[in-house]
Amino acid sequence: MEYKEQKFNLPELKGLSSKQIEVHLGLYAGYVKHVNLIREKIAELESDKEKNAYLIAELRRRFSFEFDGMRMHEYYFEGFESGAKEISEGELKNALAEKYGSFENFIEHFKAVGMSRGIGWTTLYWDPKGNTPHVTWVGDHELGTLSGLPILVAMDMWEHAFMVDYVPSEKVSYIDAFLSNLNWEVVENRFSS
Repeated sequence: MEYKEQKFNLPELKGLSSKQIEVHLGLYAGYVKHVNLIREKIAELESDKEKNAYLIAELRRRFSFEFDGMRMHEYYFEGFESGAKEISEGELKNALAEKYGSFENFIEHFKAVGMSRGIGWTTLYWDPKGNTPHVTWVGDHELGTLSGLPILVAMDMWEHAFMVDYVPSEKVSYIDAFLSNLNWEVVENRFSS
């Protein structure tokens, strides 16, 4: 089994240039490629597991970085498919308003997490056991994830996501562009799945 690049139905995005999206999609393609390369290399090295134990272990560690990079980018780009749509009145909006005081407060909290120093992801999860949303910072794709929780929104905060259009000191403008292009219908479908 080989992983394939997902194709996304992306309209023209407000505040994110086609050049920015093209560069970012190229990076995503690299994650897909490396997931497949690592899997192939591990299979080769397993012909002599004892001799190659160290290399196999290191490749397995690297696999989680590449795999989560691939998946997080899929969540990211899917969130823009078919154009921006506002969140509808319903369970998800109510849950966000309940936890954060209002939907607008949730947006401000999400932005504040996005403004954290460093590289990573601002991620909205849904905890079905706790019946509550969580906004967290995820560094290096695989570090800081909340185990077993479905991802509803993944906002890429690595510089590659915005450096064609914005310098690091303009990160807040990128966050505003991300949120203005988000298709909340995609997010709500993830929530109800």
